[in-house]
Amino acid sequence: MTAPAAGAPAARVHRALLERGLTCATAESLTGGLIGAHLTAVPGASATYRGGVVTYATDTKASLLGVPEDLLAAEGAVHPGVAEAMALGVRRLLGADFGLAVTGVAGPEPQDGSPVGTVYAGLAGPGGNARTRLFRFTGDRSGIRYRTVEGALELLDSAVRGYVAGNTRP
Repeated sequence: MTAPAAGAPAARVHRALLERGLTCATAESLTGGLIGAHLTAVPGASATYRGGVVTYATDTKASLLGVPEDLLAAEGAVHPGVAEAMALGVRRLLGADFGLAVTGVAGPEPQDGSPVGTVYAGLAGPGGNARTRLFRFTGDRSGIRYRTVEGALELLDSAVRGYVAGNTRP
């Protein structure tokens, strides 16, 4: 992977974080570390990216990130509450200002009652509050994973650019 262009989502996120003196961390499931790979392809990313956790197996979402086991048992891994808990967990675990998490179904088969292309991105901000965004992508497995990276980074970029010190909403 070559360094992303200056206008690429990862480069924009890095610039926005750097301008505000903020950091981020990632928790990834279906993308398997691709978001972290995009962020670390940006020169100087160590100033803003604390690190990431790949929690591909459902039980690791609970054991590493603190996603409630009862939520996972009741809803499965593809759920907005899981994405929020993952984002909060990685933010806390790695001591970042923003936590970004993704969980979903890249295919080829549906999972937890959710169709292929269903993706939840969770975002936790400096105030500790979290929110999610639902994406419904189409295409093959690799295309869904790539669009997840782009969508999640755009979500983070928007939140960072809109961040005002003292605001508790990501």
